Amino acid sequence: MDFDLSEEQRLLKDSVERLMLDSYGFDQRRKYQAEHLGFSDAMWTRYAELGLLALPFPEEYGGLGGSAVETMILMEAFGKALILEPYFATVVLAGGILRHGASDAQKAELIPAIAEGRMKLAFAFAERLAHYDLFAVQTQAEKDGDGWLLNGSKGLVLHGAAADKIVVSARTGGTSGDQHGIGLFLVDGNAPGLTRRGYQTQDGLRAAEIKLENVRVEAIDAIGEPGRAFPVIAQVADEAIAALCAEAVGCFAQMQALTLDYLKIRQQFGQAIGSFQVLQHRAVDMYVDLEQSRSMAMYATMMASTNDTTERARAMSAAKAQVGQSAKAIGRQSIQLHGGVGMTMEYRIGHYFKRGTMIDTLFGDVDHHVRRLAALGGLFDDGHEKGSLDNFQASSRS
Repeated sequence: MDFDLSEEQRLLKDSVERLMLDSYGFDQRRKYQAEHLGFSDAMWTRYAELGLLALPFPEEYGGLGGSAVETMILMEAFGKALILEPYFATVVLAGGILRHGASDAQKAELIPAIAEGRMKLAFAFAERLAHYDLFAVQTQAEKDGDGWLLNGSKGLVLHGAAADKIVVSARTGGTSGDQHGIGLFLVDGNAPGLTRRGYQTQDGLRAAEIKLENVRVEAIDAIGEPGRAFPVIAQVADEAIAALCAEAVGCFAQMQALTLDYLKIRQQFGQAIGSFQVLQHRAVDMYVDLEQSRSMAMYATMMASTNDTTERARAMSAAKAQVGQSAKAIGRQSIQLHGGVGMTMEYRIGHYFKRGTMIDTLFGDVDHHVRRLAALGGLFDDGHEKGSLDNFQASSRS
């Protein structure tokens, strides 16, 4: 099976990696982090100029019609650089909601604004008691004439404080835990009754807590049919997992490279510590974990667009579980092999460790996805392997 990238995909990979190398050094990242929104507006503009913000959207709405493979390429490069900008929040999460659930009019209005860098979005779905269950929604949406009134709270809204508009999941019927009765609503970031408290997460990115008190949303700002939004949320969550797995691979690759470099220069007993066989074995273990995650990230990518929801869920849980296990293993080895310097804020390895830890918990940690995979009957059913590989080949050549 041919897993090579097309010529256009190789050009995308080279251009993004060159951009990150030139513009996202460790010291530059710290300067971006100190800006008022916690990321670089100038870099966001450059992403728009290069077409990166338009990448996954349909061409008829001003996008470039990219597939999950292009998103994988981009997210891996972003993982290596530890970018701070809200690409995942705006393009992958909220943008995914628009691609799968929005009306033609909503797409025509919002997607060009995203692609041109004029609008940032966030997706508010997580709640305090939900754990990792996407359908455990307690925020209420009550009918109010032709519109809706939203009441409730959302937590860990990635880049929620910087978002111009926020996609909010709210319950129009049923009770918390029901998959039916969930709607999606587009809310202005400065809407009356909406308050948000921004904060820095442990990996240096930004998130927000959001409260909604009688926030009115007009009927035209409901995304899809209210009460039937869960399939869209599940699809976007699976695509987000695939993107996170690709980002993790970039993060892990950089952790391994930094650790190997450190083993070559750190002297002990008159020689480089990389010459000690026991440390060489641990470096090999890191490489094995990296390549296992890379393989599963590719598998998640090729399954992200399948319409078979059960098969897609199996693939995402298997990939996320592997990435979470690798995050712990590679993180532990890299910090230990760096010794005391690995724990300092002045050295890069600790920042990669923190991002890997955050990726592990987003959309479900190892234990959650192992349980989910077991409940689904394991990774493969008869005949699914070949179809999955065909999906990847088709998307990588498109």
